Amino acid sequence: MKIVTYNVNGLRQRVSQFGSLRKLLDSFDADIICFQETKLRRQELKSDLVMADGYESFFSCTRTSDKGRTGYSGVATFCRVKSPFSSTEVALPVAAEEGFTGLLETSGSKIMEGLEDFSKDELLKIDSEGRCVITDHGHFILFNVYGPRADSEDTVRIQFKLQFFHVLQKRWEFLLCQGRRIFVVGDLNIAPAAIDRCDAGPDFAKNEFRIWFRSMLVESGGSFFDVFRSKHPERREAYTCWPSNTGAEQFNYGTRIDHILCAGPCLHQKHDLQSHNFVTCHVNECDILIDYKRWKPGNAPSYRWKGGMSTRLEGSDHAPVYMCLGEVPEIPQHSTPSLASRYLPIIRGVQQTLVSVLMKREVAKQGKSCKFSGSLPAESNSTGDTEDCSENVDRSLNNYCDSGILQGVYCSSSNQESEGEFTKTIENCRDSANVASHSTITQGSSNHISPFHVDRARKKAKKSQLGQLSLKSFFHKRSNVSHDDNNSITDTSLNVNNSVTDTSLSQEEVPESHHHSNKIPVTDYSCSVHELHGVNSSVCSHDQDEKKGKRFLDKERNNVALLEWRRIQQLMETSIPLCKGHKEPCVARVVKKPGPTFGRRFFVCARAEGPASNPEANCGYFKWAFSKSKQK
Repeated sequence: MKIVTYNVNGLRQRVSQFGSLRKLLDSFDADIICFQETKLRRQELKSDLVMADGYESFFSCTRTSDKGRTGYSGVATFCRVKSPFSSTEVALPVAAEEGFTGLLETSGSKIMEGLEDFSKDELLKIDSEGRCVITDHGHFILFNVYGPRADSEDTVRIQFKLQFFHVLQKRWEFLLCQGRRIFVVGDLNIAPAAIDRCDAGPDFAKNEFRIWFRSMLVESGGSFFDVFRSKHPERREAYTCWPSNTGAEQFNYGTRIDHILCAGPCLHQKHDLQSHNFVTCHVNECDILIDYKRWKPGNAPSYRWKGGMSTRLEGSDHAPVYMCLGEVPEIPQHSTPSLASRYLPIIRGVQQTLVSVLMKREVAKQGKSCKFSGSLPAESNSTGDTEDCSENVDRSLNNYCDSGILQGVYCSSSNQESEGEFTKTIENCRDSANVASHSTITQGSSNHISPFHVDRARKKAKKSQLGQLSLKSFFHKRSNVSHDDNNSITDTSLNVNNSVTDTSLSQEEVPESHHHSNKIPVTDYSCSVHELHGVNSSVCSHDQDEKKGKRFLDKERNNVALLEWRRIQQLMETSIPLCKGHKEPCVARVVKKPGPTFGRRFFVCARAEGPASNPEANCGYFKWAFSKSKQK
């Protein structure tokens, strides 16, 4: 069996890096994979981030609404199994729990003894940041933990971190008293000894969290083995985490804060505790997967670190740690616990009631019957049908006027007589359309009006109403229209001034339509092709002149901006100091830590952070960007 722990620094980013969740998990070739700092909220647990063929997953997400803590931390345990049901595999847990206080809704345990000193609100706050998932694998109980980080000056987070590990220790002691074996894996944010830190100072070992960590180890009288140090007691520069903004990974200038701990007896039937322990009997190998480091040979052409975030490295700022176990027998038949992601409502869906299903079917049937209902028969009331068609004609004509087709010809005229004739023409169109529609409806008993055609006609009318018209459409010759000398147009003038079209018509130019005619008379408006071509040419010429002028102005602005930017760059280059160690330009940074210097700019050496003994590493140069006046 192989167990891997990995701080992914955002599960979504790692899935994107590998192409899919399945490819990310398969790359470890492990039976149990524990992720920390998934940075996923409960509502963000989508199937592509939590479900993969051949794996069962268990998540714990942040539940707090504190500022800066939403969508933060989070842990997930993935177990590779052949079958999620009726399985005897050790990798598939028999039970799972979110958190370790026993107070979360998904937890099956009760409040443990020895926690009387903590209030219920304090215990809930400890579990509210999604920092632990517990899975029971029969032979051992696995704790996937993401320990809190606390700066030396942040007293609130220091107190939270102390409470977190104190309650966690109580849970471990409770299980050990029951004779259970415990594995603790994850990013604990604690480097136990000076050998595990690149820049450990003289007071490094006096830190209260390091004191607590070492007190839990076997060499200090505790119950836990630091599996990596048990296998590699003298290995130096074995780090699992590097600062992401200083390029420290280039010179392996980091710290070891990702751990695998184990406690409890071995799996052998013998009970000679002096000669047997779990690490010597069952742990075949434990090491750091350096292949997952972001910095690899060839990432940069030289040793120079190009200013922090300008050099982006793909991957997490942590490296995975793995442990291989041997002689682990199978366990009795069992199935996936209810905490598994496959049972989450957001993944599986919410169970529907019988009433809701029947209601949806009824609504679907009604919609289907409305869509595919029978056609309108000819025996229906002709009067009512004619009235409906008349209303449709009125609506179509109104839309025709509103769209501007007729307004551009008639409504723009200043002659009141022409307006009266226009109204008369509209009335004639309505009467003719009513007669035509009536004759169509009463034509025969076999004729029907299909709802499909009605819907198609409505869409066509709407499209004609909303579509943008061209200039030629006002003077396009209409087909299938009869003309005579009395109804011809005597004079049509086209005046284009400031892109406005005005066409005047006299009273005699408006034709009268017959009430019993099936054709709607349409006036034919035509103009000289040469005139239309001249109008279009003048408009296009004007548009081209405007575009040329705009391009010229944009080019001038860009040139001015480019010159100004070059001037600023030259000014910045002359103001940027040179580091004393390498005589190279420094990089500017800003203080982000709250305090009296928050927001101030400063300059540091541009090279990657590394050991002081390496002349190619950062020389440690520092200078404020401007002098701060002394406060009196």
